[in-house]
Amino acid sequence: MSASIEVTRDGDAFGVRVREGGSETRHRVTLSHEDHSRLAPDVAADALITAAFRFLLAREPKEAILARFDISVISRYFPEFAEKLPAYLR
Repeated sequence: MSASIEVTRDGDAFGVRVREGGSETRHRVTLSHEDHSRLAPDVAADALITAAFRFLLAREPKEAILARFDISVISRYFPEFAEKLPAYLR
C-alpha cells in the first residue's frame, strides 16, 4: 500500500501528514533557502518536501520519521539522500 503524503506551508516550515494503513503521522519540517537551492532549485518547496518523504518512507516506516526536523538532517541518517533525491522528484 502506498502512503498518502499531504504537505502544507506552515509559516516558515511545512506541515506534513502521512497516511498509510489506516493510521497517520504528522511532522513539521523546515527547509532553508540554501538547502532548497542545493537540493532542487527548480522544484517547488512543497514538491521537494514530498519527495523527501517518499525517500524516507522507502527506508523506514512513517512512525520512525522524526516529528520535527530540518531537511538537512536527512543526510546525517542517509548520506545518499542528495544523490538519490532526483529519482523521488519524478
